[in-house]
Amino acid sequence: QVQVVESWGGLVQAGDSLRLSCVASGRTFLTYVMAWFRQAPGKEREFVAALASGAAAKRYADSVRGRFTISRDNTKNTVYLQMNNLQPEDTDVYYCAADLPPYGSGESKYDYWGQGTQVTVSS
Repeated sequence: QVQVVESWGGLVQAGDSLRLSCVASGRTFLTYVMAWFRQAPGKEREFVAALASGAAAKRYADSVRGRFTISRDNTKNTVYLQMNNLQPEDTDVYYCAADLPPYGSGESKYDYWGQGTQVTVSS
């Protein structure tokens, strides 16, 4: 069983930056592919970014490409989501997800999920 815990969401103004962190338990963290999703109340959960286990391959949603960066530190069992130039439409609960390869953007692919962290961007 893999436990996933997100942190460092918050309230920011438009144009600001935030870096979300996600720690995944287990000694095999480096083998897992990691992803971020987000969900607004009453809406479907949507893909944000994914990172292969080797960190060489990354995928982003069109809405965040060029503003968000996903990365990982295997020595800390941690994946990050650096979010720059945040906009009010980025306001959501952000979820971290983990699973075995291959990586992808489909929600159903990931078996392990965190509890979510709220990001609120004011205009």
